[in-house]
Amino acid sequence: MTALAGAVLPLIRTRSDLHRWSAANAHGQQMHEAVDLLEAAVPTSEPAELYSVTHRALGSAVTVISRADDSSGIIGDACRRLLELHPKAAAAARTPVGPLIDWMMKFQFGDGAAGYFELDPVAYAPALGERGLETYRKRLAGVDVGLGARPDGRWSSEHSHVWFALDWNAQRLAILDRDIDAIIRTHAKDRRVAAWLEDTAKALEEIGEIDLAIDWARQAVDFDHGHQSLTAAEHWCTLLADHRPSEALQARLTVFRKWPSSTSAAHLYGAAATSWPEFRDEVVTTLSASPGDAVLFAVLTLKDPSFAWALAHSLDLDDDRTWSELAKVYEKVDPLAVLPVHQRLVENELVDAGVQHYRRAARRLATMRRLAIGTTAEDDVDALIVQLRETHRRRPRLQQEFGRAGLP
Repeated sequence: MTALAGAVLPLIRTRSDLHRWSAANAHGQQMHEAVDLLEAAVPTSEPAELYSVTHRALGSAVTVISRADDSSGIIGDACRRLLELHPKAAAAARTPVGPLIDWMMKFQFGDGAAGYFELDPVAYAPALGERGLETYRKRLAGVDVGLGARPDGRWSSEHSHVWFALDWNAQRLAILDRDIDAIIRTHAKDRRVAAWLEDTAKALEEIGEIDLAIDWARQAVDFDHGHQSLTAAEHWCTLLADHRPSEALQARLTVFRKWPSSTSAAHLYGAAATSWPEFRDEVVTTLSASPGDAVLFAVLTLKDPSFAWALAHSLDLDDDRTWSELAKVYEKVDPLAVLPVHQRLVENELVDAGVQHYRRAARRLATMRRLAIGTTAEDDVDALIVQLRETHRRRPRLQQEFGRAGLP
């Protein structure tokens, strides 16, 4: 075993039980250390050795994730880093094309193929070369023919993973070929899903067809009012900001009017810059239909706690989380004014039993004491704490948390 292999592979491989979330996370961090070593070795290692170790590390990593609780995604991220390094190492090492293609096919379609990750033929193109890509395409075609007629519902097929892998390869090869018609065919499909239209936009952007990418992103925005269209709207606005900045403000206004929220209002505010006063009244009026959004926009974007405070009361804000955010900033304006807000939030917190509720209530009461110290409200806050202790005297954990917070 070479020095590089000896340093890297033991950090990837393990016989430990990784079904426990904490154990999987700890091993995942160790795997990232291994990938760090590999990446650092790129400039100085002999290419064949680097590829060999990367290849073995990737195989071991996929084995590890197949028996781990990777809820946090730490192991998966390490695997993706290896998948990013693998084709680069293969190209640098001038890996024989035949064995590389065999491995790519087995990884995606062979017996026991994990199905956790995709291989990107665009990334492998330098390693495969023109003739290798031709062979790879033929191998993919052979898998397709062997499956027979395509089912109406891919996910209901017993070969759903194989169909997915074939479709993924078709998409990536269309991008590699810079074939606009093929990109639209493989990504937009029958155009029944907004996310597919955005996928088409991203693929066209990847090959530098920016005008077409903007057009397809806009189609996704116009598709419906669903979350996929909203996601596409952010991509559309980003494309315009990067490539047609003169159109960015109008796009942000379009998005706000279709999906009014504190978030879309914040984006509009950022795009408007010095022209913001032209849109302020419309934005505030529109957001008033959703008091939480209106107040959060005033707090987080306008940085105007007094205005937010007035909105919260005039709009009868009833969202505890938003009131909490508002109280944090308004205490700098009028610390005593927020005490009734904090008291209401404490009482709402204690409707439900549980240590987390008690802990949050205790922290908020400690904040109230800090704000009231040296004022006429100091005794009232302490009296409230005594009253709560009495009211909840049969909750020993509440008493404990109050004590830990230094409450009387």
